[in-house]
Amino acid sequence: MAEHSGSLRVIIAAISGNIAIAICKFVAALVTGSAAMYSEAIHSSVDTGNELLLLLGMRRANKAADAEHPFGYGLQLYFWVFVVAVMIFGLGALVAFYEGVEKILHPEPARYVIVNYIVLGASIVFEGASWFVAFREFRHQRGRFGWLQAVRRSKDPTVFTVLFEDSAALIGLVIALVGIALAEMLQMPRLDGVASLGVGVVLALVAAFLAYESQSLLTGEAVHPEVRTEIERIAKMAPGVVGTNQVLTMHFGPREVLAALSLDFDDKRSAADVEAAVSHIEREIKAAFPEVTRVFVEAKDRHASV
Repeated sequence: MAEHSGSLRVIIAAISGNIAIAICKFVAALVTGSAAMYSEAIHSSVDTGNELLLLLGMRRANKAADAEHPFGYGLQLYFWVFVVAVMIFGLGALVAFYEGVEKILHPEPARYVIVNYIVLGASIVFEGASWFVAFREFRHQRGRFGWLQAVRRSKDPTVFTVLFEDSAALIGLVIALVGIALAEMLQMPRLDGVASLGVGVVLALVAAFLAYESQSLLTGEAVHPEVRTEIERIAKMAPGVVGTNQVLTMHFGPREVLAALSLDFDDKRSAADVEAAVSHIEREIKAAFPEVTRVFVEAKDRHASV
């Protein structure tokens, strides 16, 4: 897992914080009877489970290719990120919605509210530390691109998944804190339930975004257009190539790309010349883009039917 060292560090930091936070939130929810706090406890528990699933996905994705999976297991990572999105919605958002509606329909003042304030304050500190680790790693990975553009371009979803989870957690904590405080100050227990609904909305939005991004990767994303253009340029410059019919690419993992090229070779070239050209193209592509682990070249007349 050496190549995932940055992602691994982010996930370990998130797990360490979420376990402690979840325990504290459950205790506070039981003591005070706060729906927002209970929603936050479920939220932290789901986040902990999600990070464990991401670790499983990284471990599975690192398995070597075999007869059953000749292109490797890289897509496993994208599958588990999709499962994480489902978990955030199914176990996080839906529970938060349920608790919020229940509190609004059957409002009861929270007890020992000071416990909520202490736990929420400590949670903000721990979540903030975890968020900073994820933010620093994502900032390192994004390079010259903007934040949203970097997320959309990234083929390694582990870091931005944790970053979005932690961002949702911090927003949820602020919503819970404001809701609990207003419920106490205004003597309106229903506001506690409204805060729980707010946490649910945040979780649902994060789940929807992660599900969209992971399903796109899971169903086979191509490389970035500029990478494809450069691969095509390398192929065109090879000896004996007179044209390109197709250049198809697909990510099988963050650092595993398949490139399939259909090229038109000079008919006067011998089979040995074509073989040498194909070997040259493969070497040049892999040298320029180490993530392209497999290159397949088809020799085909450009005027033939595709």
